[in-house]
Amino acid sequence: MKFDICICGGGVVGLATAYKLQLKYPKKKILVLEKEKRLASHQTGRNSGVIHSGLYYKPGSLKAKNCYNGRIQLLEFAKKNKVKLDVCGKLVVATNRREEEALPSLLSNGVKNGLDGLSILNKNQVSSIEPNIYSRAAIFVPQTGIIDFANLTNVFASKIMSINTNSKVLTSTKLLNFKNEKIVKIITTKGNFQSNILINCAGLQSDLISKKDNLKLNMKIVGFRGDYYFLKNKSLIKNLVYPVPNPEFPFLGVHFTRMIDGSFECGPNAVFTFKREGYGKFDFNFKDSCDALSFKGTWKLFFKHWRFGINEYSKAFSKRVFLKELRKILPQLKNDDIYFGRSGVRAMALGLDGNVIDDFHILEKNNVIHVINAPSPAATACLSIADSIIKLVNNKL
Repeated sequence: MKFDICICGGGVVGLATAYKLQLKYPKKKILVLEKEKRLASHQTGRNSGVIHSGLYYKPGSLKAKNCYNGRIQLLEFAKKNKVKLDVCGKLVVATNRREEEALPSLLSNGVKNGLDGLSILNKNQVSSIEPNIYSRAAIFVPQTGIIDFANLTNVFASKIMSINTNSKVLTSTKLLNFKNEKIVKIITTKGNFQSNILINCAGLQSDLISKKDNLKLNMKIVGFRGDYYFLKNKSLIKNLVYPVPNPEFPFLGVHFTRMIDGSFECGPNAVFTFKREGYGKFDFNFKDSCDALSFKGTWKLFFKHWRFGINEYSKAFSKRVFLKELRKILPQLKNDDIYFGRSGVRAMALGLDGNVIDDFHILEKNNVIHVINAPSPAATACLSIADSIIKLVNNKL
């Protein structure tokens, strides 16, 4: 079967891209391939559902620009299409002197990224908003919100097929191989397809898909699992409470997030996973493990951050240690107040030097576009990322 554009990956970035392309080219036949039984099965459906503000990102970076633009587009789309969301704001709390001293710089960074209404609150002001948390001071970020990204992904899918009934969103259809020729020949578990353009939005599998195109990458996607606990006593906290990021560690740290369904998550930690899509503590895949551990950048990351790594693993296997970390922000939290909820896996792009490649990274080769790295805030920025991809598609069409 012949299509004009094929997208591999049924997460929010893939479907946002397909939706935007269908809007621009309503007569073009678009095919979306997703290997799982449902859309948004991995990173999209397993994140905390936060609409990010752009507070942390380096000014001028693709993450900062796309987060700002994408958030505006996302809010507009959600309101227009009745996708439930809540722009509730968040507190970024400092629990020690080092963190408190970092707040003015963090606020300045947010202002450079286009945020307004940011303010540094003293501990009494913080207590008036969240009376149960401990802080020396905090930044209030009014732009942060919450949404169900899995639901959003499915809304994009329905929009695509309502614009053009000849377009298809196929689940349980795994891309096995392709040939990057004038007409891209695509081999899947549900048969063969042809397309003028193929777009790789495969998330955790993006670098493996790019290998089929013989791309020479100086990076590797390595999976890190994050575990979340659910909060039983919802009266302890109201909205979103985040820590001040540690510049020496490539992960944000545990935080409290009210979900759009009213539940509360606490977490995550961050541990290397021996399976790219391994959500259990003991999940293992020999091929995935060899792929990650044969890359020297993985070992360099381990050696740089081994102390943090030990602490993160201790949180993975000890509720007591996890609780101790959470109590830095919410001191009155008790063991019975939390129970294990779920896990997600983050696709982290590592360079050969062991450093995290923190910005978006899109490559193209002939008639194939590869979205190699789309870290957080990719879900928030999905419609803006789609615009960047469309510019490349325009040139090819």
